[in-house]
Amino acid sequence: MAKAEPNWELYRSFLAVMREGSLSGAARMLGMTQPSLGRHVRELEETLGVPLFARSPQGLSPTDVAHKLVPHAQAMASASSALRRAATTRKDVIAGVVRITASEVIGAEVLPPILAAFRQQHPGIVIELSLSNQAEDLLRRDADIAIRMVRPTQDALVARHVGKITLGFFAHKRYLESNGRPRTIADLAGHALIGFDHETPYIRSMRPADMPYTREHFALRTDSDLAALAAIRAGYGIGICQVGLGRRDPMLIHLFGDSFALQMDAWVVMHEDLRRSVRTRALYDHLAAAMGDYAQLPVSRVRVRKR
Repeated sequence: MAKAEPNWELYRSFLAVMREGSLSGAARMLGMTQPSLGRHVRELEETLGVPLFARSPQGLSPTDVAHKLVPHAQAMASASSALRRAATTRKDVIAGVVRITASEVIGAEVLPPILAAFRQQHPGIVIELSLSNQAEDLLRRDADIAIRMVRPTQDALVARHVGKITLGFFAHKRYLESNGRPRTIADLAGHALIGFDHETPYIRSMRPADMPYTREHFALRTDSDLAALAAIRAGYGIGICQVGLGRRDPMLIHLFGDSFALQMDAWVVMHEDLRRSVRTRALYDHLAAAMGDYAQLPVSRVRVRKR
């Protein structure tokens, strides 16, 4: 007789161990006791008939099979969250849970005041905010609404182009007082530059080919946009950030003015099935309007389909 299918709770415990790296950490995250979580892991291994972790005095080490299971377990977690959000839906009440995904900088620096204003209007809506520079899958319902810097191409998505966010070079006044102010782009070569560690195709497509702003020029390399912004604010050196953010701090100096500017498209996206969700549509419209104000360009509506 075939073994019973493992229930979701076992996969949830498995994912927690993979994320936290230990039974104790996973138990704290889930609010369980360590022995109970350990039983979940052993039960999953017995049901699947494969070892998922190698045990040693130093702790648990995931096997190759465990690593292969992670994306499938994550898909189950996304489906479980989507089911819970759908279960809270009532057509006549603006209440429930809406999950947003956005990049690090947009989520941490731009969205908080926008979401605070929305909260004043709709206190019955609970917002889950997921920050990642990797695009989450709206078709798989990893999130309900996404703010993206590239036009989505998946079928069955509704997107609104909210404008172009301008990027420019900034430095703290303290850094410039100590190191001088570059007058031309070529002068950047003599300064402490803050930039990426790994150049992605998106970064490569935005950076002018002749600009002295590549990995070998950087005095600080990081793939975290938040870390780069913090370094600019700390006076470490010169880096690129959103002009709208840089101008909020009077101690940050915008270099080269309008003679240098990169344009980054911004889109607010959701699955077309969610247009009938009152709460999701309310937040979607609020985000599109507020992000349009931030980008300071007119909002246009675009329906995205595969070509």
